[in-house]
This record gives sequence, structure tokens and C-alpha cells, in this order.
Amino acid sequence: MTSTYHEELYRTSQAMARLRDTRVTVCGAGALGANLVESLARTGFARLKVIDRDRVEERNLSTQPYQMDDVGGHKALVLSHLVYRAVGLEMEAARAELNGRNVAKLLAGGDWLVDCFDNSAARAAVSAYARSTGTPCLHSGLANGYAEVMWDEVYRVPGPAQDDVCDYPLARNLVTLAVAVTAETLITAILTGERRNQTVTLADLDIQPYQ
Repeated sequence: MTSTYHEELYRTSQAMARLRDTRVTVCGAGALGANLVESLARTGFARLKVIDRDRVEERNLSTQPYQMDDVGGHKALVLSHLVYRAVGLEMEAARAELNGRNVAKLLAGGDWLVDCFDNSAARAAVSAYARSTGTPCLHSGLANGYAEVMWDEVYRVPGPAQDDVCDYPLARNLVTLAVAVTAETLITAILTGERRNQTVTLADLDIQPYQ
């Protein structure tokens, strides 16, 4: 991988070594998941896996790190290529629809899970796996101008009303803000053991502990 010089100055070489050795599986390669994977790779994580069933659409380009030439490609595979071009990291990409039948196979081996899926069935399957195996799992989600970043211990799977809705209001600044909070929440937990639950609202740039 390329140098993480600035990160190491900020976090120390010991912290960076721990992040490099930590296996993180990101579930979903949409607005949250794709940007999060890129951020983690640039931060210095070296053992990443992403799972997603979808293909890149032109409507994704405003909030996701894909390019026009990527339209039509499988998100997980395109993202793995993007990360390799960016920092030289060969990450694992699973082009699959995660469900109750394959969740154990897809998530096996991850030290930490981050759920960025956009449907309740997949989120429920990830949560059930995390609880049954004791794998730490962070859930990140968006709705209009609001985002939540919550550990599985307090997480509740949302209802299916907004599942797989393609035409929804979403600001890129909320995405990038939520991704930053998600990434730092994960890093803090890995390095210190502290698990923060937080909410984010874009209108007032407010980040608060989840109550």
C-alpha cells in the first residue's frame, strides 16, 4: 500500500499497525458503503471486504465514488478496482445478495462488521449474525437530512417501507459527514474499545450522542 504518512503522525505507528491487521467487512457499496470503504482504505486498513449485489447506475454518481465509465458494472468489483488504483490495496469483493441462507458464509472471517445496506432484510440478517457470533457490528444509515451510526447492542432494524427506493432526497454533504462519523466511530472502537452511538443532522451540522 502507499504511505499513510499523515495518518501515522496523527494516530501513532502502533495504532496504524493495529488498523492494518484488523479485518473489516463492509456490507453495502452504495452511498455510505462505497465512500466508507474508500475512506478506510486511505486511512490504512489493509484487510477489507465489501459485499453488494447491485450495479452502478448513473443516478449513483452524485453521492457515490464511481465514475461515468463504471455505469453498468458490479459495485463491489468496481469499488475494489477503485481502491486498488487509489492506494494499491487488493481487497475482497463479493458480488452477492446477502440473506439468511448465505450470511454466515459471506461474513465469516471479519473481525468487525459495518452494515451500510439499504434494505431491512439484509440489515436483519447482518444483525442476527453479529449477535449469534459475538462479532462487533456498527450500523450506519441515512434518511433525508438525518443519519444514525449505532452499534448492534442498541440497533433496531427499520421497517421495510423505504426498502430499495431509488428516488429519494439525499445530499452528498450528509453522505460524506455520515461516512466520516462512521469511520471515526469504528476506528475509536478498534483502538480504545469505546463504542459511541451517534446521530447526525445536516441542516444544523449537528452531531449528538444517540439517546
